[in-house]
Amino acid sequence: MKKNYETRYWTCSFMVVIFFLVLGFSYVSAADFADILTEHYLKKTPVTEVDPQMTMEQAMKVQQKYVANLSKEQGEPLGYKAGLTNPNVQKIFGVTHPVRGTLLAKMMLKNGAEVSAAFGAVPMIEGDLCVRVGSPDINQAKTIEEALKNLDAVIPAIELPDMVFAKGVKFTGPAIAAINVGARYFIMGDPIPLSATDEWQERLQNFSMSLKDETGAGLADGRGSAILGHPLNVVLWIKDSLAAEGKKLKKGEILSLGSVTKMIPPKAGSTIKGRYIGLSPEGPVEITVTFK
Repeated sequence: MKKNYETRYWTCSFMVVIFFLVLGFSYVSAADFADILTEHYLKKTPVTEVDPQMTMEQAMKVQQKYVANLSKEQGEPLGYKAGLTNPNVQKIFGVTHPVRGTLLAKMMLKNGAEVSAAFGAVPMIEGDLCVRVGSPDINQAKTIEEALKNLDAVIPAIELPDMVFAKGVKFTGPAIAAINVGARYFIMGDPIPLSATDEWQERLQNFSMSLKDETGAGLADGRGSAILGHPLNVVLWIKDSLAAEGKKLKKGEILSLGSVTKMIPPKAGSTIKGRYIGLSPEGPVEITVTFK
């Protein structure tokens, strides 16, 4: 009897030790991987390996350290971005919900900016849509009507994401979350004031956007409805995802709501024009970025 008790005791003790060793290894690995990502981000060189078994919980730990590292170069957080906001794309990456990243101050560039075509490890271009939080009451919003009431502006934007991972690396939802959802730069248009009306709900859902090069050739296009059915659904998702972590949205924060168009690679010497139709009551809106 005594021998069986001792056997169970040492077995349990061994399992407890292993459990904490694994915990410690996971924590160190998350920090180490974040440092690796940071080094590649700063050197603009692709990452060639990622753990395909990484969980979303582990990925968010990596992201937390990664963003802390990047903030030393890219400035303080000023909002959030959502990725994988198209249900069909979610299926490809094996997730059932979007992923969230953090926006940093120096990621925001003015309309008409000139940027190196090699601005990142794996540089890309896509049409985006941003909104600005107008009131902390948005944290109590349950419907798209309530979300709209607590936003004060919509901002046309071209995102310049950095997908970081080298060709051949298997992308997963957690891998995208780990790299802060690819956040690198945004070309920001002028804020357009919002009001809580049915007309604005329709504008946000039904606007169209196109990306064209300097010759006028079409490169990509999309509609507001591509973003989780309605862009305001993404606002609610970001709010809920933060609430699950004990965090809240703040007045003035910028929210990038996801891809309106497909991603395309930049080309040196080109100028890309994003054109929004049906978004502003005053007519079409255009934003441009030139690649050197």
